[in-house]
Amino acid sequence: MEETLDDDDEILLALAQELGTLPDSSCSTSLTLSIAGEFVDLVGGPLNAYHLLSLLESLVAVDEASVRDTSMCKVVRQMSPEHITEHFVAVVRRLVTREWYTSRIAASGLFQVSYDQLPPATQAEMRAMFIQLCRDDLPLVRKAAATALGGFASMMDPASATAEIVPDFLTLASDRQDSVRCQTVENAVALAALVPVDVKLNQLLPVVCAAAKDSAWRVRWSVGNKLPEICAAMGPDLATSVICDQCLIPLLGDSEAEVKTVAASRAHGAAQHMSPAHLIAKVVPACVTLARDPSEHVRASLASVLLSDESSEVRLNIISNLEKVNDVVGIDQLSQSLLPAIVQLAEDRQWRVRLAIIEFIPTLASQLGVTYFEEHLLEMCMGWLCDVVFSIREAATLNLHRLAQHFGVAWAHAHVLPRIASMHVNANYLYRMISLHAAKVLAPLMSSDQLQLSILPLVLQLASDPVPNIRFNVAKTLETMAGQLDDAAKQTLVGPVLHTLATDPDGDVQYFAARAIHLLQQH
Repeated sequence: MEETLDDDDEILLALAQELGTLPDSSCSTSLTLSIAGEFVDLVGGPLNAYHLLSLLESLVAVDEASVRDTSMCKVVRQMSPEHITEHFVAVVRRLVTREWYTSRIAASGLFQVSYDQLPPATQAEMRAMFIQLCRDDLPLVRKAAATALGGFASMMDPASATAEIVPDFLTLASDRQDSVRCQTVENAVALAALVPVDVKLNQLLPVVCAAAKDSAWRVRWSVGNKLPEICAAMGPDLATSVICDQCLIPLLGDSEAEVKTVAASRAHGAAQHMSPAHLIAKVVPACVTLARDPSEHVRASLASVLLSDESSEVRLNIISNLEKVNDVVGIDQLSQSLLPAIVQLAEDRQWRVRLAIIEFIPTLASQLGVTYFEEHLLEMCMGWLCDVVFSIREAATLNLHRLAQHFGVAWAHAHVLPRIASMHVNANYLYRMISLHAAKVLAPLMSSDQLQLSILPLVLQLASDPVPNIRFNVAKTLETMAGQLDDAAKQTLVGPVLHTLATDPDGDVQYFAARAIHLLQQH
């Protein structure tokens, strides 16, 4: 296999793939091609695993990124501490000192691999080599080192991280390349768990606040994206007194829509670490301003956060005003950004939240169109008919009435009536009851012929139901339909059923059947 290393990149990629694609989430590279498991066994097990390092060392030095972005992680972790010190560290030394930059980039992600198994003197050497990469002349190498800094620091003892890594972290945080500075916040969060309080307060915190005001919007975006983690790392006092004023508020008012969008989406997580009084005084006014932002992406992000709030009252308030939210963010953003949250709230544990969603569905459906509605919302609407709360089931039937008004009777006949018919024979009497109610609310939308062909048979079918409540609701439903039925249907279908119900053993059934017969005779 080593003889193929001078071949074209396509051959090298095929070689790497043949060695096995086994993702390793602990490695910092984008594609992990590791020679683990089978190949370690083929060379004689963990005791001989170091023989594979030479091949991997050659692969990481090639120009093609998909071949270069490889990892020795799984092989090294199967090696003994003695072999790691003797063979793996030697590989890292060679990669760090090679002239071609791709080797140095590949080396950046290897320092944290089995660092804790090395003797103290070798650990010190590894730290020194890493610092050398942090000071490399090429921005791509410094970026790779900055990307790996937090993970490597987390493997160290606090004293070494503070004395040796923090100074170079500060240098990278002020690097002239924004691609390097973009790693600042994530590294600050990792270091905050290691360094003393005074270092966190006097060195890390100012760097984070400076990143929030960086001239490059991608750096500011990286701060907004990590706001909850920053607040957690700095603690509630600093989150309230410093992070809120110097990071969150400025980012919510940033000149770039992308920065405001990500800050709005992370504001809820950051707010968990801040005092309520400060939130009311500072963050709420900033969010009010965001609600009027010219960017629909920013407004949609803010609405999405509120729809996911832990408080049912907050969720209910937003849902109750979804029509106004729609006017603010636009239907495109509503369907793309907010619809997933709306669908999730359709199963909210608070029934009033579910009820508010139901009441908004007809407005949403009218703007999204019938095709989109059938693909994304129809099943949800039919599912509400089986909700455990009666108010939800009742609202769901009225929702079907409004949908049928908008999409047409033909649509209701094709998509709604079959589901109602299936509920008619359900063993649960509540399902049979709500199917009867649905038939009752849909009936006024239909012509006499449509009613007698589709709705009337379903109603008459339940006249012999064993549950008295259903039988007297059949009588009430037939009473409301009286004006839509022709004489033939009244005499041959409805009349006999009502007379049978009028002799029912249950007094309520008799009463409503008699009332329906009286109304039928008047028509």
